[in-house]
Amino acid sequence: MLKIAVLVSGGGTNLQAIIDGVDDGTITNTKIETVISNNKNAYALERAQKNGIANLCISPKDFETRAAFNTEFLRRLNSYQVDLVVLAGFLVVIPPEMIAEYKNRIINVHPSLIPSFCGTGYYGLKVHEGVLNRGVKITGATVHFVDEGTDTGPILLQKAVEVEEGDTPEVLQRRVMEQAEWKILPKAIDLIANGRVRVENRKTYIMQ
Repeated sequence: MLKIAVLVSGGGTNLQAIIDGVDDGTITNTKIETVISNNKNAYALERAQKNGIANLCISPKDFETRAAFNTEFLRRLNSYQVDLVVLAGFLVVIPPEMIAEYKNRIINVHPSLIPSFCGTGYYGLKVHEGVLNRGVKITGATVHFVDEGTDTGPILLQKAVEVEEGDTPEVLQRRVMEQAEWKILPKAIDLIANGRVRVENRKTYIMQ
């Protein structure tokens, strides 16, 4: 059984897709051990509560230094003894110590087809604004493993979504979530839970 922690900062729509996936059997062999947010007002914490999932808020704002936050954050995460950490709209920089300790055990969903519209400054609506400003016709979402860079880890799954005439950033964001993020994030977790993913030389291999 794969034990996962889901890290969120906002509404938790991707968290809901994971909860639904576990409930309906799209995600097998998996238990959501905890939901952690840096934002005490995140609706994601309420989603966790409603589904009987342990949850907590730990914010850098409550610590004198970022180093003190990083240490405590890792300690709290480690107390759950999870196998996989899922970043589902978590807007805090992951500490290097955590990346080292959870090497190839942290995945993130990003709302574009990496390497386009990713890296520093590209998050949330800013990604979709960038897509529309550039006039591209195809966007999408990517699930990747997390390394020391921003959106630079090995890519696990991608799904394309068409940009439509008249799209606003908000409309496009919703379509990318519905058609891509909510599909590939549960699928990625299921693949990992069933031992079907191997990471080698910064590439992923999916086994049948």
